[in-house]
Amino acid sequence: MTTRYIPPAPQPDTATDPREVANRRRRDFLDFLVKSSSSAVALAAVGSLAACGGGGSDSTPAPAPAPAPPAATPAAFAFGVASGDPLTDRVILWAHAKVPDSTADVALTWDVANDAAFKSIVRSGTVTATADASFTAKVDVTGLTAGASYFYRFRDATGATSTVGTTRTLPAADVASVKFAVFSCTLYSEGYFHAYDAAAQSDAQYALHLGDYIYEYGSDPKKYGNSSIPGNRVASPANDIVTMNDYRTRHALYKSDLKLQAAHARMPWITVWDDHETANNGYVNGAENHDPATQGDWVTRKNIAAKVYHEWMPIRTPDPANLLKIYRRFDFGSLFTLHMIDTRLEGRDRQYDNFGDADGGIARYLAGITPNASGIRPDASRQMMSAEQQNWLTAGMQASSATWQLLGNQTIMARMWLPGSVLSTVLASPATAPAAISAFLTAKATRAAAGPGALTPTQTALLDPATNPRLPYNLDSWDGYPAQREAILQTVKTQGKRLVTLSGDSHNAWFTQLTTLAGDKVGVEFAGTSVTSTGFESAGLGTLASSIDGSALVPQLGNAAIGAGLGLIDDVSYCDTTRRGYLVMTVTAAQVKGEYVYVSSVKETTYTVTVGRTITVAATAGGTAVPVIA
Repeated sequence: MTTRYIPPAPQPDTATDPREVANRRRRDFLDFLVKSSSSAVALAAVGSLAACGGGGSDSTPAPAPAPAPPAATPAAFAFGVASGDPLTDRVILWAHAKVPDSTADVALTWDVANDAAFKSIVRSGTVTATADASFTAKVDVTGLTAGASYFYRFRDATGATSTVGTTRTLPAADVASVKFAVFSCTLYSEGYFHAYDAAAQSDAQYALHLGDYIYEYGSDPKKYGNSSIPGNRVASPANDIVTMNDYRTRHALYKSDLKLQAAHARMPWITVWDDHETANNGYVNGAENHDPATQGDWVTRKNIAAKVYHEWMPIRTPDPANLLKIYRRFDFGSLFTLHMIDTRLEGRDRQYDNFGDADGGIARYLAGITPNASGIRPDASRQMMSAEQQNWLTAGMQASSATWQLLGNQTIMARMWLPGSVLSTVLASPATAPAAISAFLTAKATRAAAGPGALTPTQTALLDPATNPRLPYNLDSWDGYPAQREAILQTVKTQGKRLVTLSGDSHNAWFTQLTTLAGDKVGVEFAGTSVTSTGFESAGLGTLASSIDGSALVPQLGNAAIGAGLGLIDDVSYCDTTRRGYLVMTVTAAQVKGEYVYVSSVKETTYTVTVGRTITVAATAGGTAVPVIA
């Protein structure tokens, strides 16, 4: 079944920028797609819409009357299928189904089978794709077997059938190994979704997405991600998304990508939002990229974004009465418990660096962490999550008997503290930064090789936090909420749990130690790079990686410099600040292994894949062992 896109009546066109013209046409097309029809053939035109013509001229003969429609028109399944939030006996199935040129709800039959031919159907039922839910449909299929793989599909009354997807339930208690892919930060206009394609071809059993599944920015060239757009990957609608239809159209644009569709159809996903699913650097009462004067009430916008997220994502809704509550928990047998937390919308206070201060909020931060005469830090009550969620998290870790506790977390949790001597020069005078970096690293190398007695007075001062304080570079991360982070880590330390945090948001790859303010090691953090969004390299800082993690000292100290905390940031053992990709995590009772997978480019239509680093953390009786970095 095909659907012909009928463009709106021609209007006087004052646009001269070809990208502006293309973007307007894409916006009209996607609006048509979401509201009116959704055929796979029409979607194929998304990639070439810039070349489509406008309306006809006055001399064009009137078109012949359209033939009478058949008694029943097949629904179009334009955005693939998806599954998510697996448990041992159930999984969410998702589809979008719409009859072209109709606003009627679509009755669907869903099937779950043991085989791709659907000769052995184990579960079947009905669900409706409703206009109220943007013609999406979700069903929570129960009665499945733990650790089993299944095929699934959706069908309408005419026999039109969706793509066939594969999914999997959570494993039984005796599972020996689990492998999953970890994604974050997927900006459509920045590049091709090769990381999704690579993961779809891998042997990963599950997928985690840690936020920024979509971005809210419009197609304005001054907006982030619009300076170097490959192909025709222009954001639609052209404006920053604010209304219900805006958010629905943006989700539709992303799910029109065939590589994303393939990754969804390949395995079940467990997702959580970060900020760009609503607006950049959001918090409970606002966002950096929200202007009430032009974009209306923040709470209204936030609730719209949450509703559309639940419509378009294969997520189980923990509380239908409160769509902003999405933290939830998954038990992967006796290996690990995965706690998916929300550090963005549910309880976050306004960021220190969101007040427009000339120093970027550093003075506010320092005032907040400096104890008063009573020994109390003024920021002790500041939070990234509500007290309710914090109690849910720590109680859940305490109750879990699994070998590992994994945190699905949006922003970097580790202490990313740069020496003030370096941070100040990077911000004020980048040209002099190399000298400051070299001086600090030389002091560290000297102390590591010959002991503190070999340091000059200047080097001693550089390494002393009292004279050269360590300062965070990103106050939107957990570094901006040190009191609550400390409370959580101290609880984990008391519980004696093996903590592994999985994080996104930074657009760079990191492996770090999780330490308390006193320097006690409590766990580790694997933070994946982005699928497409640019990292440090976009700010001219892409060459800093070896200085940050200390591998720049290998010529002086040999491989002992790798992972030894000898870089600019004490707790960073590995980082990559230039490449895009995803993480592959393999968990057994003995160890957690993370593979940093990179694609060669997101600007080209073809790509190759490499594994940049493989890091293994062994389980020990008292927590986590020293990681092995290869």
